[in-house]
Amino acid sequence: MEVELLEIRQHMGRFAPFDLISDELLDGLAGQVEVAYFKAGTDILTYGQELHEFCYIRSGAVEVHRRNGELYNRLGEGDMFGHFSLLRDQRVRFPARALEDTLIYFIPEAAFHELCEADEHFADFVELERPRLETASEQQKKNNNLMITRVRKLLTRYPLMVEASSTVQHAAQQIGEAQASAVLVLDAPGDNPRYIVRDCEERAWQVRGILTDSDFRKRVVAEGRSPDTPVGEVIVDRLIAIQSDESVHEAMLCMLRNNIHHLPVMHRRSPVGIVHLSDIIRHETHSSLYLVSNIFNQSSAAGLAKLAPDVRAAFMRMVEDDADSRMVGSALSTIGRSFTRRLLELAEEELGPPPVPYCFMTNGSMARNEQTFVTDQDNALVLDDDFDPERHDAYFLAMAQRVSDGLNACGYSYCTGGIMATNPKWRQPLAVWKGYFRDWIDNPTPERLLHSSIFFDLDSVYGENVFVEQLQELVADKAKNSPQFLAAMSRNALNRTPPLGFFRTFVMEKDGKQNNTINLKRRGTAPMVDLIRIHALACGSRAQNSFERLDDIGRTQLLAPGVSDKLRYALEFLAMSRIRHQVIDLHHERTPDNTIEPENVADNERHTLKDAFQALSNAQKFLKFRYGMPTRPLSK
Repeated sequence: MEVELLEIRQHMGRFAPFDLISDELLDGLAGQVEVAYFKAGTDILTYGQELHEFCYIRSGAVEVHRRNGELYNRLGEGDMFGHFSLLRDQRVRFPARALEDTLIYFIPEAAFHELCEADEHFADFVELERPRLETASEQQKKNNNLMITRVRKLLTRYPLMVEASSTVQHAAQQIGEAQASAVLVLDAPGDNPRYIVRDCEERAWQVRGILTDSDFRKRVVAEGRSPDTPVGEVIVDRLIAIQSDESVHEAMLCMLRNNIHHLPVMHRRSPVGIVHLSDIIRHETHSSLYLVSNIFNQSSAAGLAKLAPDVRAAFMRMVEDDADSRMVGSALSTIGRSFTRRLLELAEEELGPPPVPYCFMTNGSMARNEQTFVTDQDNALVLDDDFDPERHDAYFLAMAQRVSDGLNACGYSYCTGGIMATNPKWRQPLAVWKGYFRDWIDNPTPERLLHSSIFFDLDSVYGENVFVEQLQELVADKAKNSPQFLAAMSRNALNRTPPLGFFRTFVMEKDGKQNNTINLKRRGTAPMVDLIRIHALACGSRAQNSFERLDDIGRTQLLAPGVSDKLRYALEFLAMSRIRHQVIDLHHERTPDNTIEPENVADNERHTLKDAFQALSNAQKFLKFRYGMPTRPLSK
């Protein structure tokens, strides 16, 4: 392929929907592209113009308008426009103008329709008028619905291989040096070889069999064979293997059916690795279910602290297995709750039965089932109204201290704001807590609004669940009838805005410590959670999880049709971007955080991030309009 065509196809292949079409289709498309340059301020498409191609932005920026001149959208590198006209009457409905000097790829109408016929994903993208953000979210959801862990996920290295003429001593030395437990045996290809591998000289070899450490004991040492015995005389000429896209479950069944512990893994006809039964066992022990079971088997806080590396392994495995943010958040929150509950059980064993009933309450991301690997502890104690500080508080302080110290040892750092049950303010009878919530709603000062943002995500972990349920009901019933409070919460939520400039460029952090980065929590997921919480309070939702709150909001007339879905897609993409970058940090042995450097983000993800931030920005503008501002200034 010519250098110019190669550059075209490589650029288009980085952006949706072209990133998922076949190489053959992409090559054919690149060969039909015509390139045009437009200076800033010049028209690219005018209303009513006859159109027989659609446009792909190679560089620059474009504004698309409605027929009345109102701005419809701003597009940048990798975006396309004009395709809706090709699906209708070949007339431009949305005129386009170059916002800055712009390079456009024009793709003929015939090529467009051929691509729609040949590729279902491309057709869905253009025919359903689905924006990139929705497409990315739905693709993630599709991956999760089909999620069966592939056996290739267990492979850590390329398989060790020797020729059939090699001696068993040489094969044993190779296995020892590589710290492996098996080696594949190669021979000259026969009439109908099943598995083929090519060496560095492009010579073809047949994979005849496998020699394991167990085979050395049974077929070499036990039978008294010479170390010079050729490997080909020792192996069984019946290779049992599995394809790399088969599931881990199928690999395990294959091993059990054939009573083997080593299973070669093939990509089509070539070997790519060897899976051992221990790899599957290790994989299963990193599951969140196994970890939760192990938590409740621990007999001390020190034993629980030793499980912290398992939390890391479970988190990384879920993300690498294509779990979505709800699955990750729910699993990590369940793990966090399990640590907390077990610490409470151990505290009761040591301190004795509680003097009065209590409920240990969690707040923030754990209460919403939205925890990530980077988290601290937000918790409190709701005590029975018979609580007497002089007689009972020493017990509950000791309990709270054991739980807080234990959680910190398990990786849940102390809350820098003191939102922990060790703080006497957050260790109170139910009646006091009800007074807190009423006061926060009736008199929304800045400090009380901060407490509302934390404590209005609340759930019980252990004890008398009904205590926390009463608080949830109080919030749901009272907040929706308090417009002054909702307006104050709205103003407070607008303090954190998405990092978008006028031309949809990113506005970077400039605080010195995290220069030229974006904090995905502070500028993305946190303000999104805040505005969803406000809408949920306005419609009386009792849900705590942000996605469940969006379900409740969607059943009302509070937002325009389709807005709840846009917020859902944006939240999912922002949350997964944050989670994936935490995993990248862990892989590189860096302390994980919530920041990303946009320059190190793939082009298609960077574009979709802009779409997600734009959805957040639009939602914040509506928030200000929907709830207005407080009719009186907030007292300090």
